[in-house]
Amino acid sequence: MGLETVDILRLGGGVGPVLHDLTGDTVGFLVEAGTGARWNLLGSVCVPLRGWRRLAAVPPLPGASWLVAPDAAQGETTDSARLRRALADAARTLAAVHALGTPTHHTD
Repeated sequence: MGLETVDILRLGGGVGPVLHDLTGDTVGFLVEAGTGARWNLLGSVCVPLRGWRRLAAVPPLPGASWLVAPDAAQGETTDSARLRRALADAARTLAAVHALGTPTHHTD
């Protein structure tokens, strides 16, 4: 869902820097400070990066790399309201694709 969310945000012109782990299983969006206190979206978590102040070529988390590097981002952070909408859109898109791609077999 994270990669679909990145695409939705890119198309809308509002994606900030994005991290991902080396396996590609986890995608991390940088959002404005204070967002974690009010983040309650099922299936996602907000992890504060304490003491981290400046975007750099080296990601702030061990084992992570940039999916959208700071110099390629469309802002310093991703707006949390925009991120929520994009996550919801991505979930709906993936659910629809899954529903269309799962054939129904009838046995008599």
